[in-house]
Amino acid sequence: MDHVKIVFFDMDGTLVDPATRLISDKTFETLRALHRRGYLVCIATGRPTASLPDFGDLHIDAFITFNGSLCYAGNQILHSSPFSREDVKQVLENAGTLGRPVSVATRSRLAANGIDKDLSDYYGVVNRVLTVAEDFGHAVQEDIYQIMLGAYPEEYDVIVRNTKAVKLALSWERAVDVIPSYSGKGASISKILDHFALDASQAMAFGDSYNDIEMLQYVGKGIAMGNAPEAVKEIADDVCGHVSKEGIYFYCLEHGMLG
Repeated sequence: MDHVKIVFFDMDGTLVDPATRLISDKTFETLRALHRRGYLVCIATGRPTASLPDFGDLHIDAFITFNGSLCYAGNQILHSSPFSREDVKQVLENAGTLGRPVSVATRSRLAANGIDKDLSDYYGVVNRVLTVAEDFGHAVQEDIYQIMLGAYPEEYDVIVRNTKAVKLALSWERAVDVIPSYSGKGASISKILDHFALDASQAMAFGDSYNDIEMLQYVGKGIAMGNAPEAVKEIADDVCGHVSKEGIYFYCLEHGMLG
């Protein structure tokens, strides 16, 4: 793995064990060891910036958030692609047609216009409690990077109906992230690689879900977690162990990345 200079990690189901909703001590130490060995360590998540965990003393070289709608290295924004106002309005109308409340994500906060079980449980995946924002009308006037709502496959077409530049990012069976179509983890990875003067062949990524497919295909070495769906494993270059079995640690160890 001498050619690899930068490693991207999805969070939920990859770094974060869904059973515990935590990053294990072993995984934290793996990331520290990679950094000590000279690898650039980056987070590539569907989470809003407001839902990122505390990484403590762990140095993260760059963050991809909102499924790629916003990425940054330190205080430098490398890629920012919020929705158009028209598409935000249309998605909210479409969700209303389905009777689905939504949560909009700005750079600084989440704001919801209602509660249902699917959306509430989706919040729980990242250890947050869903509440209704009294100023939701003001929130939707800010730059919106992602819209979240409970949804099942038969509702997907309605969510994007009559929008101009919208797509769905799927990472959980009862909800969707709605993002601009000109966004995505691959687009943000491109910006980060440019920032560090690296090529995709020098990049590796670990992911576990459908919203990671673009990322795994973009980098030179895409690794699917053992807990990933078969469709994700099929497009990956390799498969490591289950997140609950310290898959990332053992993969990096076996491939000589930890020294």
